[in-house]
Amino acid sequence: LRTHQWCFILFNVLLFHILLFGADLLEEYFLRSLPLSYTDAKTLEIRERARKLDVDPLKANLSYTVSSAATCSHQEIFLLVLVCSSPENRTRRNMIRQTWGNVTDTRGYAVLTLFALGKPASVTTQLEINEESQKHRDIIEGSFIDSPETQTHKMLMSVEWTVTFCPHARYILKTDEDMFVGIPSLAGYLLSLTQLEDIYLGRVIHQGVPNRDPKSPGFVPFHQYPEEFYPDYCDGSAFVMSQDVARKVYVATKEVPVSVPPDVFVGICANKAGITPIHSSRFSGGKHISYNRCCYKFIFTSSNMKKDELFKDWKETSDGKDCSL
Repeated sequence: LRTHQWCFILFNVLLFHILLFGADLLEEYFLRSLPLSYTDAKTLEIRERARKLDVDPLKANLSYTVSSAATCSHQEIFLLVLVCSSPENRTRRNMIRQTWGNVTDTRGYAVLTLFALGKPASVTTQLEINEESQKHRDIIEGSFIDSPETQTHKMLMSVEWTVTFCPHARYILKTDEDMFVGIPSLAGYLLSLTQLEDIYLGRVIHQGVPNRDPKSPGFVPFHQYPEEFYPDYCDGSAFVMSQDVARKVYVATKEVPVSVPPDVFVGICANKAGITPIHSSRFSGGKHISYNRCCYKFIFTSSNMKKDELFKDWKETSDGKDCSL
């Protein structure tokens, strides 16, 4: 090939990588919110109450019936993964246990995966959950009936359980049961952070609009949330909080109506505590990312994973083979 042809090829290779990695950096830059001011008296009060939070009274007033308290209380957990699951979806939980949820250590740091669910309507299903919990010791079950209307209660329960029974977890990943999660890549990113507090990380939703349709399941009454837009928040399919953020969010929950969606609920609580969400395009949000082994070793999450996809993708991304640039 002639010199100008080699130059053209090299230019295209460089352009491809600039677009691939530069797009992520640009998106993170443009979606990064300005840090909130801590001069607001209410914000300062929430942060101070979170710092002095006494969890002993919480242990005496549990809002869950099956608790994995013994699993976590005295362990130094680097990453606690809380998977929001439907009571009836035992098959999906087993799939996660056999794939990405089976990771208990990454780079020498402990990882723990637990499942958060509400009570089922069926007595038979409840007996199956009791058996499953006894076998795996990874179930946190709320005292409320699990339904689309109680997902914010499930989120609140998850945060409460974390600050009460897993106070030494450095980071908490909340995710859904239909997700693929790249634990090694996420852990590597978290280990690279220089900021140690106020970590609220995910795919940031900017200027989300409340659902004002009374006939919709996600209806938010004006008197419950009168603002035109929600504050910036992380998409609920998967996001990370540092332990201090979980405490601040928990303290702020008393100020926020549970009628808003669960991810918005966390976002409003974080906003009241003076926490700015951090955007990363490596979280897929509600999108399913087409499979590519090296891509899946780089991203943090992909949604809407089918059973055969999950096992295949997990096997191939865990084979130990490196990826070239």
